[in-house]
Amino acid sequence: MKSIFTYLLLFVCVMSFAEISNTEKKALIELNKSTNGSQWTKKWDLNAAPTTWYGVNIQNDKVVAIDLSSNNLSGSLPSGISNLNNLLSLVLFQNAISGSIPASIGKMKSLEKLDLSFNKLTGNLPEGLMTATNLRSLVLFMNQLDGSLPKSLNKLAKLEVLSLYNNLFNGEIPAELYQMKSLKVLQLNSNKLTGKLSPEISNLTALENLSLFDNQLAGQVPFDIEKMNNLKEMNISYNNFNGLITKKMANKDTLNMTMLNEQGVAVTLKVIADKNSAVANDE
Repeated sequence: MKSIFTYLLLFVCVMSFAEISNTEKKALIELNKSTNGSQWTKKWDLNAAPTTWYGVNIQNDKVVAIDLSSNNLSGSLPSGISNLNNLLSLVLFQNAISGSIPASIGKMKSLEKLDLSFNKLTGNLPEGLMTATNLRSLVLFMNQLDGSLPKSLNKLAKLEVLSLYNNLFNGEIPAELYQMKSLKVLQLNSNKLTGKLSPEISNLTALENLSLFDNQLAGQVPFDIEKMNNLKEMNISYNNFNGLITKKMANKDTLNMTMLNEQGVAVTLKVIADKNSAVANDE
C-alpha cells in the first residue's frame, strides 16, 4: 500500500511540474518583451509557470491559443512567434502594436484564426503569410496596411473570413480572390481599391457578407451578383460605379447603391425592371 501511495504522490508531483516546451516558453517571453510586457494592463509574472499567464491557453503541455485583446500591447510582433507551432488562435485585437506583420507567421501550420485588428500595423500583407494554409479567419481591420492585395491569397483555401477594412490597400481586386470558394465574409471597405468588380464575384457561392463600400471601384455593377444565393448582407455603395442595377441588387445593398459622381455628389444608381433589356442596351 505504501509503494502505491508513493507512486501516486510522485505521479501528482510530475504532473504538477509538467509544462510547455522551452521553445514555446521562449517564444512567449519574446512576445512579451517585444510588445512591452511591463506596460501591459494584465501582466505576466515571467518567474511563474506559463499556465498562470493571462490570455494563454495551454492544453496537453502545448500553447493552443493566445488572446491578449485590449491589453495595452505596443512595440512590434517578433518573428519568433512562429515557434508557437501548435497555436490554433492568435487574437491581439485593440492594442497599439506597430511595425509589419511577420512573414514567419506563415510557418504556423496549425493556425486557424489570426486577429490583429485595431492596431497600428503598417506595410504589405506578406507573401509568407499565405503558407498558413489552415487559416479560416484572417482579421486585420483598422490598421495602416497598404499595397495591393496579394494574388496568393487564394492559397488560403480554407479561409472563411477575410476582414481587411479600414486600411490603405490599393490597386485592383485580384482575379485569384474570386477563386476562394470557402469565403463567407469578405470585408474590404474603406480602402483605396480601384478598377472594376468582376462578374466572377458570383464564383464566391458561399459568400454571406460582401462589403466593398468607400473605395474607388468603377464601371457597371455586375448583374451576376444576383446568382449569389447565400448573400445576406452587401454594401458596395460610395464607389464610382455607374450604369443600371436591378431592384433585387438594390435591395441587397444596405445603402441602396449610393455612389459618388464626378463632382463628388452622392447619387443613387438607376433601378431597372428588366435586366435583360439593360444588358442589351449596354451592348
